[in-house]
Amino acid sequence: MITIGVLGIQGAVSEHIDKLRSFNEVKAIVVKTKEELNLVQGIIIPGGESTAIGKLLEDFSLIEPLRERIEKGLPVWGTCAGMILLAKKISKDPKAYLKVMNIEVKRNAYGSQLESFQEQKIIKEISKEPIPIVFIRAPYVERIWGTVDILAEVDGKIVACREKNMLATSFHPELTEDLSFHKYFVEMIS
Repeated sequence: MITIGVLGIQGAVSEHIDKLRSFNEVKAIVVKTKEELNLVQGIIIPGGESTAIGKLLEDFSLIEPLRERIEKGLPVWGTCAGMILLAKKISKDPKAYLKVMNIEVKRNAYGSQLESFQEQKIIKEISKEPIPIVFIRAPYVERIWGTVDILAEVDGKIVACREKNMLATSFHPELTEDLSFHKYFVEMIS
């Protein structure tokens, strides 16, 4: 049994918890404290409002403990706002949060809530079949360096990537019926 946490201070927390509970080998918990962080073998940073989550991470004194665990190899997956929080650089913003992944992210790159959209896409590392990908006020990756692998692009923009123990998606797999990305993350941990 592996314990996977979902950072539970803001955003699509329950949706990720529900998806993780589909796997027999997974115990899913909400993480809001350093003590809870120490119980997990992997963590998801959900979509939500990146500025709010970043501020709350600081208020909850979780930035440093989370950064240290990720740098020591804790598997982490950031979806949408989570991608922004993992990035070493945010376009046109001097502030970055966890600064662990060699990516530069453009916030709200696809526009407002009204410009939200969904596509079907084959992402060969994840699924041989097309899977739904949902974008809501989504970022995308403008630049990568180091050992980052691109997993998916939409219209020439990077929307999913991986670097060692870190996975980032600008879309929301937790808002679909598909379990492919959650399965991939569980396998990253196992």
